[in-house]
Amino acid sequence: MKKLVRTLLILVVIIAIAFFGFMPSYIDQSSNAVTLKTDNLPKNISYDSIPFIADLHCDALLWNRDFFKKHPYGHVDLPRMQEANMAFQVFTIVSKTPRNMNIERNDDKTDNVALLNFAQLQSPANWFSIKKRALWQAEQLHKFADKSAGAFRVITSQTELHKFINDREKNHQLTAGMLGVEGAHCLEKDLKNLDEFYKAGIRYIGITHFFDNEWAGSAHGMNKKGLTPYGKQLISKMDSLHIIIDLAHSSINTIDDILALTNRPLIVSHTGIKGVCDNQRNLSDKHLIEIGKRNGLVGIGLWETAVCGTDAGATAKSIRYVADKIGVDKVGLGSDFDGAVKTHFAVTGLPLIMDALKKEGFNTTDIQKIMGGNIRDFLLKNLPVN
Repeated sequence: MKKLVRTLLILVVIIAIAFFGFMPSYIDQSSNAVTLKTDNLPKNISYDSIPFIADLHCDALLWNRDFFKKHPYGHVDLPRMQEANMAFQVFTIVSKTPRNMNIERNDDKTDNVALLNFAQLQSPANWFSIKKRALWQAEQLHKFADKSAGAFRVITSQTELHKFINDREKNHQLTAGMLGVEGAHCLEKDLKNLDEFYKAGIRYIGITHFFDNEWAGSAHGMNKKGLTPYGKQLISKMDSLHIIIDLAHSSINTIDDILALTNRPLIVSHTGIKGVCDNQRNLSDKHLIEIGKRNGLVGIGLWETAVCGTDAGATAKSIRYVADKIGVDKVGLGSDFDGAVKTHFAVTGLPLIMDALKKEGFNTTDIQKIMGGNIRDFLLKNLPVN
């Protein structure tokens, strides 16, 4: 009997080591694949011609990956950002996703992120509270900055962004990030929590993610309704705090309600356009034009559902469509890096977008705007001053 118990204990230990030691990395690697490896770019493509490369959406904080190590998998880490001459990346917080996630209909009954946090051996508090796991991710980005010896900063205001831009002109190895949120469900039904998220450095919030919540309907939810009465209060308070509203994943009704409620510039952090790639996930011409009228910003994605293609040319085609509809000053990159999607390439492949934009007829000035200048200028106008 003792021998059997010992054998069972050894088996349990082996299984635990395999699960906790390898499963999170395996999920990360399998979830965040690329269509094209970019270890050796064509010699005619250079990172250095763009003074400020920026992207509106990356979910790397979800994966508990070593930010300071260059990885052969996934999409973003500090060494690859520096290699790609990337100045600025928005790191978004994913606090809950449903099992069998799809772009048509999802409910909120399941929680993939709780299971992932358990496998990552995070605090039990994170298993059960979407607010705590969201704030934990925000804290990680600040810790990255603290450990980076000045190479990486977290930006929360116009003043900090101005200083970063000036400092980076002297040292192109400097990089920066900003915090965003996918889905206001992590406020846990309490508007007072918005102040805590603001203090944590979060500067844009997508009202919904893949399911309807207490604030609004999702484009991928069961009911797809608009803002609830609580949601209207949320929009008002976000306006007062200068937290940018992200329309990504919002239902048609939610977008209509937000447009009726606020005149502030809005973003769609990562999307495609129905006029190029018609599906439930993407933005209509009607909403695209309204966002343009308000001097908003549209981030075009690097994955197939967004752009109906698997290469830089597909993304450039959608960028061209947005530029023609609302102006070249109102479009940028919204990659969805590390968002559990297969992207065209990792961050080191961004110069391929530059090449594809040239083929779409954009000149050098326009390409600099699209590759990051528009994001920089939008944030310089719309972040809190201090």
